[in-house]
Amino acid sequence: MTLHEMYLVLLVGGAVLLVSIAAARMAHGIGLPGLLLFLAVGVIVGEDVIGLEFDDAGLAQSLGTAALGVILVEGGLTTQWTEVRELLLPAGVLATVGVAVSVVVTAAGAHWLLGMEWTLALLLGAIVAPTDAAAVFAVLRALPLPRKVTGLLEAESGFNDAPAVILVLVFSAGAGDSPDLAHVVGNVVYQLGVGGVLGLAIGCLGAIGLRHIALPSTGLYPLATVGFGVAAFAAAGAVEASGFLAAYLSGLILGNAKLPHRAATRSFAEGTGWLAQIGLFVMLGLLVTPRQLPSAIWPAVVVGLVLLLGARPVSVLVCLLPFRLPWRQQAFVSWAGLRGAIPIVLATYPTVEGVNGARDLLNIVFVQVVLFTLLQGPSLPVAARRLGLARPGALRDVQVETAPLDVLDADLLTVTVPPGSRLMGVAVFELRLPPPTVLTLIVREGATIVPRPEAVLRTGDELLLVTTPAVRDAAERRLRAVGRRGRLARWFGEHGHPGPTPSS
Repeated sequence: MTLHEMYLVLLVGGAVLLVSIAAARMAHGIGLPGLLLFLAVGVIVGEDVIGLEFDDAGLAQSLGTAALGVILVEGGLTTQWTEVRELLLPAGVLATVGVAVSVVVTAAGAHWLLGMEWTLALLLGAIVAPTDAAAVFAVLRALPLPRKVTGLLEAESGFNDAPAVILVLVFSAGAGDSPDLAHVVGNVVYQLGVGGVLGLAIGCLGAIGLRHIALPSTGLYPLATVGFGVAAFAAAGAVEASGFLAAYLSGLILGNAKLPHRAATRSFAEGTGWLAQIGLFVMLGLLVTPRQLPSAIWPAVVVGLVLLLGARPVSVLVCLLPFRLPWRQQAFVSWAGLRGAIPIVLATYPTVEGVNGARDLLNIVFVQVVLFTLLQGPSLPVAARRLGLARPGALRDVQVETAPLDVLDADLLTVTVPPGSRLMGVAVFELRLPPPTVLTLIVREGATIVPRPEAVLRTGDELLLVTTPAVRDAAERRLRAVGRRGRLARWFGEHGHPGPTPSS
């Protein structure tokens, strides 16, 4: 690749990224999952519209698997342990037994209603059985649902990728032959066991290390945290265990450990997760050929209805019956089994293995994901209200960290009073900060103080100020001026401009 070609690639990539971000904002405004518009961007950029050709199923499989690993790390980092710790057992049953039930019921429907061969029908059932972590994390966290329901669906989507991948690989490699049940069970036990152990071990190692090692920059903590999650994903994959399970568990451990700069880590992880989702869905949109999709509409509708109205409700009923979950919550869990990236990525596996009819499976899965996400995604708020599960205060709970500054168009400034600074000894009212700037909190020796006007600043104090973009520069200049010349800085001609401190 020449330098000029590199610039063109970066230009196209940057443009696609910005268009996808705008699409995410549009999707949020109209109540649609963003993944649909990301897929649409990929289809538009692809060979049948703008003309960018991409038909490498092997590359799509590799990049898609890596992107899913990053998404699961982010999902684990942003999941509250208190919300899922009591749900691990039902989520685990849904992710294993539930996947198996969904595979059998969906395969039976595809075989009897579409005349599909059993081996191909089982492969299709395994591909569409797992719920999708990207879709679940993106959609359900914006709904005012009980924590038990959200936690169960999130944990299930984090766990069920691994059994589905195993089944798809087994059915793809043994297409045309009856799978050895003992081999399948042994493979599942090995992958889940080793993947789980590696995820927990690397997550704990990362938590201990980051808690006791002082890094030279705040920005390194988010990088290191996500890096441990990626390392768990790769380590498990390298020994042919479940990298997806390892990624989610390591993220869960790290996200709930008492680590420095947790807010910055969460923000970085969310940004990384969004980038992985955008790249993944745009790539999957590029992979399909739109002119081949009309023939897949009917089988996609049939299989989707079997999955939505048959396989999913049966699997939820069988798996959750022993846990006595209220029927309203069971009904919502059944309806909210969203599919997204993971089925489309799994549909590339039989293509890479050279299974006959694999391209048709990819088209069927793609159309099914689009149609049934359009059906299920916008209907989830209505379903939550009809089932009496909506909690009006839940959105304020999850947005309390960022929404107020967004709404007020405000900035949060942090200032530390260093040794030798003339801020030491200055009272809060003597700062004379430009309105509407407000000193909201002082952190002193690990304790937090809500400052009164007469409160006096000390060396080592950490100050938290809220201001607006219009006066932010003026507030920073005033703080620098007082830090240099004290409360009478203006009398000495000090106005706090950046650069070397003027001599006295």
